[in-house]
Amino acid sequence: FIEKDSAINEEIDKLRHAATRSLLTRRDTLIVASVSCIFGLGSPEEYQNTVVELRVGANLRRDRVTRHLVDIQYNRNDMEFARGNFRVRGDTLEIFPAYEEVATRVEFFGDEIERIVEVDPLTGEILAEKQDAKIFPARHFVTTNDKLADAIRDIQLELAERLEILEREGRLLEAQRLRQRTMYDIEMLSETGFCP
Repeated sequence: FIEKDSAINEEIDKLRHAATRSLLTRRDTLIVASVSCIFGLGSPEEYQNTVVELRVGANLRRDRVTRHLVDIQYNRNDMEFARGNFRVRGDTLEIFPAYEEVATRVEFFGDEIERIVEVDPLTGEILAEKQDAKIFPARHFVTTNDKLADAIRDIQLELAERLEILEREGRLLEAQRLRQRTMYDIEMLSETGFCP
């Protein structure tokens, strides 16, 4: 029996992301896991379609890259540099992928990527020069804004139907609870792109 520990959960999450990335980028990947490990992974196509591809010499505005990172569930945090976060300092963008032990530093010159390096997230020491980098989503639940808007609209329609039934039956407390919980979930979907 292993006692639940947030450090263990973080390590498991990192390994899940690393395994997903390997499945999508390598042909020689073999994963042995329990069936429960594949539940809740979301759509592989949408996960792969949201990858941020960076290449030295590419014309790409930094603010566009940071918006894309937010879309794939990365958090901007200039103070605490942890997995799933990115930070911006001048013309430098640093990303700490959810599946890595090292961070990726992207240096811009205007709207052009001038340099990409792997760095130690604690010391900032440069570990390797890179010509390109692929940044996979920070969470397995990613989708396009259009699909998210469609899902929210469908949830709102179903909520209205259920509330009408509950109110017609005089079950006002259940209706209030359903409305409150569902509206919270809709707000979370709208603000963060997922529900915890």
